[in-house]
Amino acid sequence: MERIWLKSYEAGVPATLSYPKVPLYHFLEESARRIPRNPAVMLAAHNFSSVFTYRQVDLLANRFANALIWLGVRPGDRVAIQLPNFPQYVFGFYGALKAGAAVVPINPLYKSQELATVLKNARAKVILTLSRFVPGLTEIMAQTSIESVIVTEPYDFFPFPWKQLAWFRLRGEHRPDGGLRFPALLRSASARAPGLRVDPDDLAILQYTGGTTGVPKGAMLTHRNLVANFTQMRHWLTDLQEGKERFLSVAPFFHVYGLTVALNTAISVGATVICVVMGLFDTRLVAEMIARHKPTIFPGVPAMYVAINQLKDIQKYNLRSVRVCVSGSAPLPVEVQTRFERLTGATVVEGYGLSEAAPGTHVNPVYGKRKVGSIGLPLPDTDARIVDPDTGEREMPLGEPGELVIRGPQVMQGYWEAPEETADALGGGWLHTGDIARMDEEGYFFIVERKKDIAIVGGLKVYPREVEEVLLEHPKVKEAAVTGVGHKVRGELLVAQVVLKDGVADDPRQVRRELLELSRQRLAPYKVPRRIEIVSALPKSAVGKVLRREIRDAIARAERDREED
Repeated sequence: MERIWLKSYEAGVPATLSYPKVPLYHFLEESARRIPRNPAVMLAAHNFSSVFTYRQVDLLANRFANALIWLGVRPGDRVAIQLPNFPQYVFGFYGALKAGAAVVPINPLYKSQELATVLKNARAKVILTLSRFVPGLTEIMAQTSIESVIVTEPYDFFPFPWKQLAWFRLRGEHRPDGGLRFPALLRSASARAPGLRVDPDDLAILQYTGGTTGVPKGAMLTHRNLVANFTQMRHWLTDLQEGKERFLSVAPFFHVYGLTVALNTAISVGATVICVVMGLFDTRLVAEMIARHKPTIFPGVPAMYVAINQLKDIQKYNLRSVRVCVSGSAPLPVEVQTRFERLTGATVVEGYGLSEAAPGTHVNPVYGKRKVGSIGLPLPDTDARIVDPDTGEREMPLGEPGELVIRGPQVMQGYWEAPEETADALGGGWLHTGDIARMDEEGYFFIVERKKDIAIVGGLKVYPREVEEVLLEHPKVKEAAVTGVGHKVRGELLVAQVVLKDGVADDPRQVRRELLELSRQRLAPYKVPRRIEIVSALPKSAVGKVLRREIRDAIARAERDREED
């Protein structure tokens, strides 16, 4: 097929790449050999910061690998990691890979049953987690294959005296018994590299996905898949300087977007990974850390940029060190992009990916031509087509919407122990994304809507994102989500949920009237929402993606309750 997007590549980005045939942790080892004293991981908090050099990180990863082997972990076993972006995550991740294991990243916000589902399906043998999660883990241990629980405290790697102060402050809290203590385990293990043979085609991570639409499935990503994706990103970011960059790594490592762009890409170029000590995203603390530690690269999601844009007194923080931001996991509104670029002087580019592709497939050129509303161009060695969404085969004419399908070295091997789902997702040798998109004459791709999110109103298709873009034009609207809800006559009706900007004190009824009038002016009658609800927040995943299914379910429940009354 003709890759018409290649003509739109910016200077310095090759059409095809050579991918090192090495395991993922090779890049940590190489950086430790070349620049052993350079800072690899910075632990950043309001009152202190602490740095771990490349040599220290590599040796700690070796110690964890040897500890896992001592615990009975064998090549191919699964090791779960349930941690926020702490240095412990970095040591644990690379250490598990060095032991020949596959990592199962787990969202720290998971409740017991969600955790049980993943651990049971993956048949994980070991889990590295925070001590505060042990009670919930204990409840479901009998449902899993877990043999060893390794626990750490947030302050385990704080510097003196902050570690002692944190311990003193928390000493009155009940600390669950059981589990192996992570620092003690590291101290007792050898710092020598295990020396196991790990093949590039061995499983590196089981990235669970699909939890917002059904039972989670484990996307099988090999060392080769992950190495390919961050190699593509390294070459897309044409001005990365070896050993000199600082990545603000607040995108969660338990999600493959954060793992690839905020951790692995950074380690591969000898950059400093800045881990900010916080629970949920703390906007003011992140602004403070940017001003203090001067990161150059900020991989994030639109919700993070929105929060920083709207932070009170944001002008008092110097954010000018940030040079490039790659935005993923959700659509990037133009207003958000423009405002953040004015604040920082950075270039913010929207990209696209999915867990099944490790995750990146498309990005806008950083210094070339960017197109508003576009997810950009396919990365090197990545093919993309727009096909008939009903058959998944016939290629659509240029500019016409259809399902986006992808092929490239970063695409998963399939879903863990789910052959039918794998056959559906990888039919014909292409990854079927479930997203409706179109491609223009210059090879730029535009997401129209999730295939499953399309609403059918009176037999006519409505793409919720098109309606949302109109609602977001209103100066009082901060966020908007549109979904279809069942209707006996028209199939579905459109309902919009809207979050207003801070400080808007208007009567909600007046805002709704204004939004309906705007929609009637800009949209065909069948695309105008039948109801607009003003809400305080939209339900989102851990990486800021709006959970339309939760909105649909909540609206449906409310409708049933009204009917029963």
